[in-house]
Amino acid sequence: MQVIFTADVKGKGKRGELKDVSVGYAQNFLFKKGLAKKATTAAVSALKSQEKVKAKQKAEFLAKAKELKAFLEKKTTIVEMKVKAGEGARLFGSITSKQVIEALFKQYNVKLDKHKMDLKTPIRSLGFTKIPIKLYTSVVANIKVHVVEK
Repeated sequence: MQVIFTADVKGKGKRGELKDVSVGYAQNFLFKKGLAKKATTAAVSALKSQEKVKAKQKAEFLAKAKELKAFLEKKTTIVEMKVKAGEGARLFGSITSKQVIEALFKQYNVKLDKHKMDLKTPIRSLGFTKIPIKLYTSVVANIKVHVVEK
């Protein structure tokens, strides 16, 4: 019997999958617990249309992420941060990912999540730093941060 899973079932199928299972398992377990529904022609066509919509959304997100990556990696796109510094180009304090994201928003009106930024340790010196930001599953942009003294 073919069923469409409405929830993840460990070892059997994931949500939205169309699979063959035994009749007894489907009727006595999956249907009673609401984990699957019978794969009628209408349900299968609805599932296929949902998959097309999801694929289209993924393609749109990927295109937007690539466009944003191109903008962030331009030579003219440099996030400039003015901070107090002491001897040897050492900063008083440090620059965190949150501060870099705020400066990026103020200068270029680009809003990103600070958790997507891969800043291992805070910036503690003057100069240029490249920071990778994960925009999408396979799209990583490197932004340039220029730290200058006030």
